[in-house]
Amino acid sequence: MLGDGLDDQRVHVEAEPGREHRGAHHPDGILDETNPGIADRTDRSPLEIAQSAEFFSFGTNDLTQTGLGMSRDDSGSFLPQYQELEIVTKNPFATIDSSGVGQLVAIAVEKGRASRPNIKLGICGEHGGDPASIRFFEKVGLDYVSCSPYRVPVARLAAAQAALQVKGED
Repeated sequence: MLGDGLDDQRVHVEAEPGREHRGAHHPDGILDETNPGIADRTDRSPLEIAQSAEFFSFGTNDLTQTGLGMSRDDSGSFLPQYQELEIVTKNPFATIDSSGVGQLVAIAVEKGRASRPNIKLGICGEHGGDPASIRFFEKVGLDYVSCSPYRVPVARLAAAQAALQVKGED
């Protein structure tokens, strides 16, 4: 169970529905009066989070840094050599590493939906505007992607194509 963090905030928000709570920050995430939810935390299991949260947004840039143990800020100094040596095939900060970091997302989706089948799951970050990443997120069952405004047109087209592709595979 989450303990006193998200649960206490949810009770607080639901107890005062007329009071403005939007964007109330808490160490366990961000809540608003209509959708108590959480942004990614590395110390909570998907089952624990889904018991209280109605949505979960994976910060894929931070998840990539944590999962791969590399800093995006420093990656320019070594990533080209990693690609040349075929340690990585693509920049993992541009396209999700589906066999590594992507599997963390897939596990969290599976376990989160096991606890709360209707939880809204999505991602935010640069991966939200990358067509290959969007296809992967569609396959693992995410509900939405969020990206920077200039990438929205590409993301919308990629999301539509991914939905049709996954539907065709079923």
